Amino acid sequence: MLDLLLQFPLDRLATFVAAGLALNLTPGADVLFATASGIRGGPRVGALAGLGVGFGAVWHVSLAALGISAALAAWPAALTAIRWAGAGYLLALAWKSWHAGAPGPGRGAESGWRALRRGFLTNVLNPKPVLFILAFLPQFTDPALGPVWQQIVLLGGIFAFTGTLVTMGYGLTAGIVRHALGRRMAGLNKLAALIFGGLALRLVVD
Repeated sequence: MLDLLLQFPLDRLATFVAAGLALNLTPGADVLFATASGIRGGPRVGALAGLGVGFGAVWHVSLAALGISAALAAWPAALTAIRWAGAGYLLALAWKSWHAGAPGPGRGAESGWRALRRGFLTNVLNPKPVLFILAFLPQFTDPALGPVWQQIVLLGGIFAFTGTLVTMGYGLTAGIVRHALGRRMAGLNKLAALIFGGLALRLVVD
């Protein structure tokens, strides 16, 4: 894989990384989820939610490399089922956050493992990355450089890595702000619930 990376034209690779960072920095569903998680549970939870989202991105890249994403994209019923499952999951998170209130002494808002798992599931249950990866990554591949699936894995790995760092940064920052606001946690949990609910609505409507 290192040999393949060294074969890539530098200008093309730089363009890909720049485009990927621009997309990652734009607040989307993943960023909003990590932000809401940071508000809900603090810096560690926000960062781990972003890491979970990154694992979800690796999952989507793996499916694309195996050709499964193309099959799913050709079967609208499968994408619809995934979309509704993801919306239901986000609504469940919204309900829990809305009724959480302010955490009492010695009571953690959420465990790191749970945040990691939820970040992964939120990304996996979103069908949009499937279509995005199929539309974005192939633009930067070149059959002359070797097997296209290997290029998808390489480029997808770079995109997932940079995206994970950005999303973790959003979650971490939101968590720091959450701790700084202290007693306003009840209101911040309500805000997190609204973000989760909005993501569920967006997932269904878009």
